[in-house]
Amino acid sequence: MASPAEPAPDLSSDGRRDLPATNDPTTAQLAAVIGGPVGRHALIGRQRFMTPLRVLLLLAVVFLSFGWFAKAGCIQQAPNGPDGSLGLDWSGSRQYVAMCYSDTVPLFGAERLDEGAFPYKKSWEEVAADGSTQIRYMEYPVLSGLYQYGSMLVAEAWSSAPWLPQALQVAIYFNVVAIGLALAWLVTVWATAMSAGRRIWDAALVAASPLVIVHGFTNFDALATAFAATGVLAWGRKRPVLAGVLLGLGGAAKLYPLLLLGPLLVLCWRAGKLRDWGQAACAALAAWLAVNLPIALLYPSGWYEFFRLNSARGADPDSIYNVVTSFTGWGGFDGVLYPGDEPMILNAVTLGLFILVCGAVTYIAINAPTRPRLAQLGFLVVAGFLLTNKVWSPQYSLWLVPLAVLALPHRRILLAWMAIDALVWFPRMYYYLGIGNKGVPEQWFTGTIVVRDLAVIGLCALVVRQIYRPREDLVRQFGVDDPNGGVLDRAPDARVRAKTAPDQAVSATSP
Repeated sequence: MASPAEPAPDLSSDGRRDLPATNDPTTAQLAAVIGGPVGRHALIGRQRFMTPLRVLLLLAVVFLSFGWFAKAGCIQQAPNGPDGSLGLDWSGSRQYVAMCYSDTVPLFGAERLDEGAFPYKKSWEEVAADGSTQIRYMEYPVLSGLYQYGSMLVAEAWSSAPWLPQALQVAIYFNVVAIGLALAWLVTVWATAMSAGRRIWDAALVAASPLVIVHGFTNFDALATAFAATGVLAWGRKRPVLAGVLLGLGGAAKLYPLLLLGPLLVLCWRAGKLRDWGQAACAALAAWLAVNLPIALLYPSGWYEFFRLNSARGADPDSIYNVVTSFTGWGGFDGVLYPGDEPMILNAVTLGLFILVCGAVTYIAINAPTRPRLAQLGFLVVAGFLLTNKVWSPQYSLWLVPLAVLALPHRRILLAWMAIDALVWFPRMYYYLGIGNKGVPEQWFTGTIVVRDLAVIGLCALVVRQIYRPREDLVRQFGVDDPNGGVLDRAPDARVRAKTAPDQAVSATSP
């Protein structure tokens, strides 16, 4: 019986599929352990259960488990309280020696969550080094603060159920927080895999990143990476309003997802798609206000604490400014600061440097021969923010992981950077331990910071190189433009005349 129409093409062995075991040397060596790469005549894409996405999520669960075990040492209990009551066993500086430190544990008491206090409403006095006192509130953005409060309520409910296994409430709280953060990272992996398109296996570096083991549960940044990754995915699916809502919610957890609106603005201007950017920006503002405005109106002092603290804090140990101080003895831009003083010059310098970074990224976006991809510009902006900022908390490196995978899918290079960044944790912990307690000198720690910063700068240089030489971009093979571009994908340049060269142009129709 003849078919009424031409049969649909069989894509089960589509030659455009990315097969890492055959085209990536590192993956090929790993594949040798399980029998080598897939055969030439294998029909790829017919597995109904163990799909690439499910394999990636399973891989992420394994590495998140490693991350939990890495932090588990800091929720050990011992009869060290009054009358032999149980308390956390941090004897012998366990949090540094075992390198299990997580902000979530001390913040349970420091933010008065152990008192059942509602964030931003509860205040307390904190004694400064000079003996003065200051009124303090929850120091995190609203969504992160509410997440901590919600986790505390779940931990309290667990503790009040006698038929459930019991432990110190702070230990239960940590596990509740960890479960939520693990789910957020799984969402990050899922969204990155969907955004990667035909190169779905690139997301394996998100699922199995060394940084997940070290920092997946160090703080609450997985919440922001989930919103940022899903925001990029929504934009790539041509849903600018949803993308804006997700980026706005991410900005209510950590401010960095809102930085992605900058690259979107420049790209939309170049493509003549400013209306779509306007929809995303308005949706982001509405989502951010929907979360922040009620708290700001009800508890203005508590809501403002995050902004006050970030303005008042000096250069953190991980910043390039502290690295210079560590090696040269430089006193900083503002000299000696006393409690209550703000590092105004440092704040101005960091802002000015970041503005220069944004200007450089804008210049690249406008003058590149082919319009850059969203992930490329997003990575450059976020990396530039971290490099010039006065604060680079160790877990902030998670921000770069999904963007780096989408911007520069060279697996060995990315794995090398992630390993370097993760290894910074070791001298960091032993520096905090103190030389008198068998720790390491400060320069051992700040020296590794220099290596990490150079690695990130190297990634930025490679991204810029591929922007100007798009034929070297693995994502753009087979005529692909921008899998995350959404309305920008294959859109002509409306305001910029493309400057193509024979070795730079990317064909839109042929490999």
